[in-house]
Amino acid sequence: MLAELRPETPGSYLDRLAEETTVNGRGMTDYDLPAAPHERTPLLVRRCLAYACACLREAREEFGDGRVKAYVSLSFADTEEGLLTSDVTFCTPLPDVRPYIADLEHVTDAAVVEVSVEDCFPGPGRWFGCSSAGCAGGEAAGV
Repeated sequence: MLAELRPETPGSYLDRLAEETTVNGRGMTDYDLPAAPHERTPLLVRRCLAYACACLREAREEFGDGRVKAYVSLSFADTEEGLLTSDVTFCTPLPDVRPYIADLEHVTDAAVVEVSVEDCFPGPGRWFGCSSAGCAGGEAAGV
């Protein structure tokens, strides 16, 4: 799926997770979004979840891989404006490699969600079932 982003000559990485996250972790495009947090947040969250789910669905349909996880993080940029920004990183949990985020529930410097392809189908109890009122998971996470 994101193979074209791989460097021609592989670098020296600590492990497979380090290589995977270095190659594919990307900041979500947000330059076109309003600066006001109450306007920016729902648009950025929706954009990130749509992108993550499109990639996860493609991974399953094209490669038969339903184990890939997307990690969507929201945090304030370390800039004068301090705008809310987001990153999306994809990786596959592997038994021989440490998790991308070992203790997700205890992350304090960002809002982070782990998304699987099963999370990407609208319906009762699914946080990606976004509407104009917002996304259930985002509301629960305080974003």
